Amino acid sequence: MNELISLQLEDCKEGMGKAIAHTESELTKIRAGKANPAMLDSVYVDYYGTATPLSQVSNINTPDARTIVIQPWEKALLQTIEKSIIDANLGLNPQNDGTIIRLAIPPLTEERRRDLVKKVKEEAEKGRVAIRTIRKDANESIKKFKNDGVSEDEIKQGEAEVQKLTDAFIVQVDQLTELKEKDIMTV
Repeated sequence: MNELISLQLEDCKEGMGKAIAHTESELTKIRAGKANPAMLDSVYVDYYGTATPLSQVSNINTPDARTIVIQPWEKALLQTIEKSIIDANLGLNPQNDGTIIRLAIPPLTEERRRDLVKKVKEEAEKGRVAIRTIRKDANESIKKFKNDGVSEDEIKQGEAEVQKLTDAFIVQVDQLTELKEKDIMTV
């Protein structure tokens, strides 16, 4: 296979890998009724005038499947962290006991589970669209190689390889989606 096409395929694979990683991180943020420190990734705390991720000013642990415990490195941050969690609108109610903050993860209702599954499907579709966009860009780049003396057969072969990559990565998105849906719907 032509070297230009091989390079394009590597770029394509790398881009699709990033799309999968992004989709996976977005799916992790959707809570499935189990306590997970990643649920707080979007929470930022005002730390001496700078918006700082919660994980950088405290220890975050999950002692059991329904509880997250946040232990700030400075006691003065307790109120600020509590306010940040409320402001983040995660549907969690922080309980401050003066040294740590506990978050009780409420069990999901059937309706809430269905909403979360819809959200999972939306994120999965965004992932598929990103992969298809990368495929389109890669195919356009490969077609331009015709001007550089690359044969029709090599271009067709390159496009076929891009399609194989696309199919493989979309299967990965589908697998991630299926796992997350199962996770959410399991009571």
